[in-house]
Amino acid sequence: MPTIKTLNLKAAILATTFSMTTVLSGCAVSTSTDADTSAETNIQYKASGDLGTIIERADGAVSIVNTTQKTVEGRVEGLGDLSHASIVYSRDEQFAYVFGRDGGLTKVDILNQSIENRIIQAGNSIGGAISQDGKLVAVSNYTPGGVKVFNAETLELVVDIPAIYTDENGEQKQSKTVGLVDAPGQKFVFSLFEGNQTWIADFSASATSSNAAPKITKLKNTGKQPYDALISPDGRYYIAGLFGQDGLALLDLWHPEKGSKIILPNYGKGEARLPVYKMPHLEGWAVAGNYAFVPAVGRHSVLVIDMNTWTQIREIPVYGQPVFVMARPDAREIWVNFSFPKNDTLQIIDAESFELNKTLTPGKAVLHMEFTPRGEEVWVSVRDEDTVRIYNTANYEEVTSLKALKPSGIFFTSRAHRIGL
Repeated sequence: MPTIKTLNLKAAILATTFSMTTVLSGCAVSTSTDADTSAETNIQYKASGDLGTIIERADGAVSIVNTTQKTVEGRVEGLGDLSHASIVYSRDEQFAYVFGRDGGLTKVDILNQSIENRIIQAGNSIGGAISQDGKLVAVSNYTPGGVKVFNAETLELVVDIPAIYTDENGEQKQSKTVGLVDAPGQKFVFSLFEGNQTWIADFSASATSSNAAPKITKLKNTGKQPYDALISPDGRYYIAGLFGQDGLALLDLWHPEKGSKIILPNYGKGEARLPVYKMPHLEGWAVAGNYAFVPAVGRHSVLVIDMNTWTQIREIPVYGQPVFVMARPDAREIWVNFSFPKNDTLQIIDAESFELNKTLTPGKAVLHMEFTPRGEEVWVSVRDEDTVRIYNTANYEEVTSLKALKPSGIFFTSRAHRIGL
């Protein structure tokens, strides 16, 4: 059961009242009575900072876990198709917004372990984001494309951004949208897969007027077929991975008027790519010092980018095609998992020497990793063994494991306070 802290507010309020009146009047005695505070006595509060969720993709459910106790607190079902699902959290860490592959958007109360609200907002969605002020939730869609933005409290539609572009034949079409992130200044940034563009939706005016439409900045020809994107931890740089050409698309959000530019233009040039079984995920932006670590598409390597010059300085050979390349919270190591058929393995890279520190084999189908907020442990979902393994990141030893049905994404509530997650 969840940790429950019961506070005797009567005692607390009386103590506070006595203290304040003593300060103000020197010798006055509080006039508060039992009747004043009886209604508030024994109100129960539950903490959420220790909690997280695990997507159980086959059952359309999420398990609610406690990261300190390493226990499963409960389970919420009825969330639809979670074969490619992600989660963002409300600012108070009580609500998880679950983005399902079937276009479902579900608001889950993780304290009371219940569904607060659920809508089907599209036919096929790929992820979402929550605004800087926590009042807007945006969803990125494959079918019919575009981005929809909802009121975070009610899930009522605020605005539909259809992502219309003009193709090479002059026809207007709607594009799939990918790489949706929140950015400082009450903005959402996303890319158009077929449209080869990056758009910035600025909702800052909406904060002062309920009728204000977002300002949309459209950056065209930013790179062919962006498939995913990430934003730097400080919210300044947006990088989109490109499937249709070599290189990555970089946008400086401090200076969007300068447009997007291609970095690493010679990456993979003239080389045949391996078959891509699963597109890399760029979420997480593995940054250590002045270096960014990103997965190479169709190659068994991790690329190291110097963020001062935005040039590639190293290509680190790894076990397979990387999917997630994630920095430990202290940025000392980079943890990597891989796509099929080598998806039973994790490799850990030293962020200073760029050498491999360790190779682990948690089991069949390692789909995701999530570090505890300060990085002393990492939780690893092992789908085909119905298990989540928890490792000590200092010595790489397994601490314990939890059972979960076909686990995939793991999301801790600490994400509520990080840009882009």
